[in-house]
Amino acid sequence: MLVRLMYASRAVPAVDAEELQALLRQCRENNRRNGITGVLCFADRIFLQVLEGSRPAVNHLYQRIVNDTRHSEVELLTYQEIDERRFAGWAMGQVQMTGLNPALLLKYSACSKLDPYAVPGRVSMALFDDLVATAAVQCDRG
Repeated sequence: MLVRLMYASRAVPAVDAEELQALLRQCRENNRRNGITGVLCFADRIFLQVLEGSRPAVNHLYQRIVNDTRHSEVELLTYQEIDERRFAGWAMGQVQMTGLNPALLLKYSACSKLDPYAVPGRVSMALFDDLVATAAVQCDRG
């Protein structure tokens, strides 16, 4: 059985661009090994991530994230059983926020700033779908 989980969290100040890239490399390696796919968006110290895979694998990974000291204010936004993956092409794709048209964020929220805490989870999922459709997601590298 496949599930899709979306969460938001705030990064602690120690998470900088270098730390983020190291985290992405680690995620991609671990996710490939565990059959997990998904997409990560990071902006203004906010992580917004979708994870897909088997229920045990996704649940285990989410528990690790909740306990990871690089995250604070971890909030589960959506969790559902799924028939197929939306983000099967990425062990962990990354949304490229630089150069993103602010109108895309305004489409889903009151301001052009990423704030998944202020909107329902289904709205954040619709934003991810648009980001994928507009090729704003960077493919996995190696």
